[in-house]
Amino acid sequence: MEKQKTAGQQLAETLLFDYQHVADTKPDAVQECTAFCEDYKAFMNAAKTEREFVCEAVALLKAAGYTEYEPAKAYKPGDKVYFNNRGKALMMTTFGTAPLEEGVHINIAHIDSPRLDLKARPLYEDSELALFKTHYYGGIRKYQWTAIPLAIHGVFAKADGTVQPFVIGEEETDPVFCVTDLLPHLGHEQDKRTLGGGIKGEELNVLVGSLPYEDKELKDRVKLFTLKLLNEKYGITEKDFVCAEIEVVPANRARDLGFDRSMIGAYGHDDKVCAYTAMRAELDTKQPKYTTVTCFADKEEIGSDGNTGLNSAFLFHYLQFLAEGAGADYKKLIAHARCLSADVNAALDPTFPSVNEKNNVAHLGRGVVVTKYTGSGGKYGTSDASAETMAYFTGMLDRHNVCWQTGELGKVDAGGGGTVAKYVANQNIDVVDIGVPLLSMHSPFEVASKLDVYMCYQAFFAFLTDEY
Repeated sequence: MEKQKTAGQQLAETLLFDYQHVADTKPDAVQECTAFCEDYKAFMNAAKTEREFVCEAVALLKAAGYTEYEPAKAYKPGDKVYFNNRGKALMMTTFGTAPLEEGVHINIAHIDSPRLDLKARPLYEDSELALFKTHYYGGIRKYQWTAIPLAIHGVFAKADGTVQPFVIGEEETDPVFCVTDLLPHLGHEQDKRTLGGGIKGEELNVLVGSLPYEDKELKDRVKLFTLKLLNEKYGITEKDFVCAEIEVVPANRARDLGFDRSMIGAYGHDDKVCAYTAMRAELDTKQPKYTTVTCFADKEEIGSDGNTGLNSAFLFHYLQFLAEGAGADYKKLIAHARCLSADVNAALDPTFPSVNEKNNVAHLGRGVVVTKYTGSGGKYGTSDASAETMAYFTGMLDRHNVCWQTGELGKVDAGGGGTVAKYVANQNIDVVDIGVPLLSMHSPFEVASKLDVYMCYQAFFAFLTDEY
């Protein structure tokens, strides 16, 4: 016989609220997320840079029947299109049944990640070693990038309009590269530096060669021999680095993590995990009520500036094209639009709990994180979603049985961070941040829960197909 609950227990059930582990509330998701995350890991291994992400995404879109968007063309409900912005940002749409003036549903994620970029004149020789000079991109902890295997990705653009891709360090038979560090026996002076200054920006030099060119009369023979190898394989000269975008990234592959294989360790979860899940949701959306716009932006890690970053007008020009093509009022379209700024948040790390406020921090395995505001120093630099916006999005997640939680990026005075949400809100669009909680964010090996990744996909699919 079931024991009758006391008045206090009944009151607690009615009034109190907490977030539960996905495995407890949706046990079937433990199995469902496995296949989904296998596809995600494979995609991550093939798309470590923003250019590669766009290239891989376009291939999937074409295979699913998407066509390039034509502003002058009339589209009907169910049609699927994409627009490629300079190979580094991407938008995709499934046309809905409702008039555009009733609004569109927008998912935005960024596809750039912290890394090391090569300088315009990177290659030099010192002490009979060839090295690349770098300039770090985004917020990294510089010491984490030493003494780990690195791969080099990028493109060389030629004056004739051709673009030469460059990837080395990812195949098992490829060489890898590294930033060196001092041995502990000789690191006593370095040990006196602060953790943040343990490695300086100008010390992030990538070791790329040690063999000299055979002519002993020449200078910089190791540098010359390195260039000779690059020229033989890629047809490039030292001058070509000026017109190149070369990124140095960890050579590690996405791997299952933990005895239970419940997590994924990988480079670039921030924010490719949200971009991939948003893309999968877009691909699976067939006949939505509201027209969908899934957008991948570049440059978020350095402030979203530039013509492929969301501080530019490329997304909003695309929305204008959609409105014009349908004979809709653009201002009404954006006033009724809703947007998810799809970005990650920090999960509670039990090794470093002091930076978080325990009631307002995300946990691995409790589902997607809804983040009302980001920013720092008194909410500076955030859009701060309204109560009505929070009510719609959390209600939408509940209606579709998606596990979610809330979280902030640390204690009030501990730091903070930003997303693209404010650039959307500045255009009069309701927006909130939602994404996957991570451990070791911005490191070369970030950690995500498979359950959270799968809940993120379900959240984006629910949003794109929601008719409320």
